[in-house]
Amino acid sequence: MGKEIWKPGNMLYPLPAVMVSVADPAGRLNIITIAWAGTVCTNPPMVSISVRPERHSFGILQETGEFVINLTTRELVFATDYCGVKSGREVDKFKELGLTAVAADQVGAPLIGESPVNMECRVRDVLPLGSHHMFLADVVAVHADERYLDEKHKFHLEQADPIVYSHGAYYVCGEMLGTFGHSVSRKRK
Repeated sequence: MGKEIWKPGNMLYPLPAVMVSVADPAGRLNIITIAWAGTVCTNPPMVSISVRPERHSFGILQETGEFVINLTTRELVFATDYCGVKSGREVDKFKELGLTAVAADQVGAPLIGESPVNMECRVRDVLPLGSHHMFLADVVAVHADERYLDEKHKFHLEQADPIVYSHGAYYVCGEMLGTFGHSVSRKRK
């Protein structure tokens, strides 16, 4: 089995495709789709998003230092793509897509009501890295849709059909192959 050697690039796929909502100081809302998002730290809870400076939301993020990460689903795949290719300079994405802007508890940016999980974030630092600037942020509140809680209060995101982005395409997450620690469990099959 041979392998081709390619020029250096980011091939870390799949990635979460998230919709990041923001609000400028005048209260105008926008949504930007981000695939360069990730967990940075558990305690304190921190995430990062990377945004190109030419994007409309970039200036809003720099000015307000607040945003909400909204997880995406099969039901939201059209909106996820639309918010990544249409500029908030030209269109009100909440209105155009019929999405519900819900007031957050800790930040000025809204939650997207149709998202199963919303993470309110406050920027801690901005790192200019080249084509993108990374916004390092503290998670200051999390909202989970009660429809995906079972009787023991366990959250089942898989029931919402979360999506990922991989090399130019969106995919629904598939079957569970194991749980954390199953490789060393005494009950191995």
